[in-house]
Amino acid sequence: MEELTLGVGSRVQHAHFGPGVIVGVKYAQYRVTFMDHGIKMIDKTDPLFEVLVAENQTAEVETASDLETSLLKILRLWGGVTEVVPLGDRWKNGTMVLQPGDTTLKAKELPIETFFHKIVMLRDRLRVLEQNINSHKVLTDEEKINLQQYITRIYGSLTTFNVLFKEKEHWFTGEKSGND
Repeated sequence: MEELTLGVGSRVQHAHFGPGVIVGVKYAQYRVTFMDHGIKMIDKTDPLFEVLVAENQTAEVETASDLETSLLKILRLWGGVTEVVPLGDRWKNGTMVLQPGDTTLKAKELPIETFFHKIVMLRDRLRVLEQNINSHKVLTDEEKINLQQYITRIYGSLTTFNVLFKEKEHWFTGEKSGND
C-alpha cells in the first residue's frame, strides 16, 4: 500500500514548535509555518510531528526545484533496484577475521553482515552501471558490448563471495568457462 503525502494546507502539531500549517512539500520534508516559530523544514518521519487535519493528500510529491523533480524521476525509475538479499544462515552473527601474515600486527575483525551489505551494495551499483551503459545515447553498440563484457568479468571476479548468499539466484555470475 502506497503511503500518502500530506498536502499544502494540512494542519499539524510539533512537540517543540507547536501548531502549524504545511506550506510546501519536499521529497523527505514538509515546509511548515508555525505560529510562534515561523517557517521550519520538518522531516516527514520526525517522531515529534503529529497530523491534526490532513488536506490535499496525494501519492505524488510536490516540488519547486528542477533538480528535485529530476531526482524524483530517477528514484521512481530505480526504486526497485535495491532488494532484500538474505545472508546465508550459517553466516548470521558471524565474524570475518583478516589475519595479517606478520604476527606482530593485530587482526581485523568485521561482522559478516557488514561485509555482506557492502557486497550487495557493490552488486546493485554494478547493475545500475549496466543499465546506464545500455541506455547511453552516445555510446555505439560496439562500445556498449565492450563495456558489458568488462562488467561481466567483474562479476566473475566476485563469484568467490557467492558462498555468503542464502539463495543461488542472487549469486554473481561471470563468463562461462566455455567462452574463455
